[in-house]
Order: sequence, then structure tokens, then C-alpha cells
Amino acid sequence: MNHSKFMLSVILFLISFPLFAEGNNTNDSFNKAKKTLERNVYHDNRVTIYCGANFDGFLNIKKPSGFVTTKNLKRAKKVEWEHVVPAENFGRAFSEWRNGHIECVNRKGKSFKGRKCAEKMNAEYRYMQADMHNLFPAIGAVNALRSNYNFTMLPSVNSDFGSCDMRIDDRKAQPPESSRGTIARTYMYMEQSYSKYKMSKQQQQLMTAWDKQYPVSKWECKRAKRIEKLQGNPNEIVNSRCLSVN
Repeated sequence: MNHSKFMLSVILFLISFPLFAEGNNTNDSFNKAKKTLERNVYHDNRVTIYCGANFDGFLNIKKPSGFVTTKNLKRAKKVEWEHVVPAENFGRAFSEWRNGHIECVNRKGKSFKGRKCAEKMNAEYRYMQADMHNLFPAIGAVNALRSNYNFTMLPSVNSDFGSCDMRIDDRKAQPPESSRGTIARTYMYMEQSYSKYKMSKQQQQLMTAWDKQYPVSKWECKRAKRIEKLQGNPNEIVNSRCLSVN
């Protein structure tokens, strides 16, 4: 092979690699991911993402002063592990979620689709669902009301949780300022790491703005590094922002 052909082969080889980081490919268990986060990531910083509520090793919530809710009262007492980018947002990219599968049949012989079918039949989906970079502790009642709604800036709407300024309206959610930067970098990480997930143009613009407006914290940097060590893949979005953090 002459030199020019060799160089062409090298160039083609290099550009064949994706220009984005790979996501989770070591753990496909959502339950294992949740336990790992509680024991090995949040053991010394047990604070929820949206409301800054403290929780103990049994996932019991100590409600912040002024926090109120009239719905999901039992879930308000416990931490739940929230997909910041909702599972449905990337799950619908999988045919098993949208259409089901021949093997997705319950004991009564009835076919099912959605999250349960995707989780049962598709390993790629399971890896995305269990990605710890996208999982955060949240008060259960807040997780329940946020549901799978996209984040946005809402017009004048009161907080649904008293002193915790999490606002839900018309199937949209506006998070507190303290969580917006983390949310933005999580959305950006998921889009960078998984070809199955793409943000809308409107969502991209919002997350880009929040990323710039709300800088990374020392805890966010530490969290990303801990997950990288446990899960095996970096969050390059967060890591690049952490270069300027002492």
C-alpha cells in the first residue's frame, strides 16, 4: 500500500468513530444503579436535586422548612431516583416501547408495550435507563408531579411545593434555579452519549442557556467523577466545565 492510500485508510478509520462519548455499557440494572448511587455516590451528600432536602440512609426525607404538598403525601416522605431526562423521552426511540414485542405478553395472554416491554427486550434501553449520570435523588412527591414533563420557563405560576420553587403547569415543569445548571448538563450529556436521544431545538436552546447561566458546582464535579469510576464512562460535559473549578 502506498503512502497516500495508507493515509486515506487512517483518515477513514478515524472518522468512522462517533464524535461523542459513549454512555453506560457496564450496568443494565436500574435497581442496582439506584443502590449504587445511595451507597457509593450520595453517602456523604444526601441532598435532593430540586428542593435541597436532606435524606438518611433509609431514604427518609427531612422536609425543608416551608415545603408543602397536597398530593402524593406518602411519596413525600421518601426519596425516589429521578430520571432528569425522563425515560419516556429516550424510550420512545425504541420500537418495543412504541409497538411492543411478540414476547411482551403477560400471564393472562395480553400484549403490552411501553417501558416494561423495552426493559424486558432491549439491552440498549436498559443501559440508558440505568445510567447513573442521569439519575438524581428527589422527593417522591416532586418526582410524581414532574412525571415525564419537559423543562421550560413558565409564565407567572406559583410553586407547587411551597418554599421549593418547582412549578408544574400544562404538562411542563420549571425547576428551581439551584438545579437548572445540573439539569442542563445532564440533558447535554444524554444527547452527546446516546444516538437514540435527541433534544428538540427549543430544548437545546434552553439547556445551552442554563448551562452558561448556572455554573457547575464542586459537588456536581465530585459526583460525576464518582459515577465515572463506578460506571466506567465519563460525563464529558460536566468534566469540561469542572476544569475551571478549584
